[in-house]
Amino acid sequence: MEVDLSTDELLSTTRTVRKRLDLERPVPVEVVRECLELAVQAPSGSNSQGWHWVVVTDADKRRQLGELYRRGFQAYAAAPQYLGKRSTGDPEADAVGQRVASSAEYLAEKMGEVPVLLIPCLSNRADNATSAHSASYWGSLFPAVWSFCLAARSRGLGTAWTTLHLSYEREAADVLGIPYEKVSQGAMLPVAYTKGTDFKPAPRKNLDSIVHIDSW
Repeated sequence: MEVDLSTDELLSTTRTVRKRLDLERPVPVEVVRECLELAVQAPSGSNSQGWHWVVVTDADKRRQLGELYRRGFQAYAAAPQYLGKRSTGDPEADAVGQRVASSAEYLAEKMGEVPVLLIPCLSNRADNATSAHSASYWGSLFPAVWSFCLAARSRGLGTAWTTLHLSYEREAADVLGIPYEKVSQGAMLPVAYTKGTDFKPAPRKNLDSIVHIDSW
């Protein structure tokens, strides 16, 4: 299945998908591999290509990862800054926040049921790194992860970039046999066909409020 999109349409409609993930429809590993073939064309520092991709289809492993994610989400949702608790005084903004929170809560309950979970990884670790080192390190993985999301969208698949399971990264490594001391996990992406493909550009801040030419 391919979605006929121009480059601009692809870039402006690749949404975080949660409630519209089709949990019942299988995702062929061959389609995931197609997306990864495109993802690894992304740049990496010194052309190191130190990425690894763990494609999880096993039901029990998905269930275990889903539980780790749920535990991470529970801690996040209990924090004062959780989107579902915040009030800005702007009814429209608060309504959007509540919709996003509801969507996030749904994914926290359903993560382990998504047909494919993708764990993008990078060789070595950057624990307690400086900002410069951390930016350089993750800059060799994240462009490829986003390329995967774009490739998935063009094939009728939805994704959501999540990181809450990383509070339990070592446990996730044990589930998947990832050598924790030598390899870092960068995210966990649920991957599934979407219920409909009619995603639209999202409201965003006016560029004049966030673009700085030559100085802040």
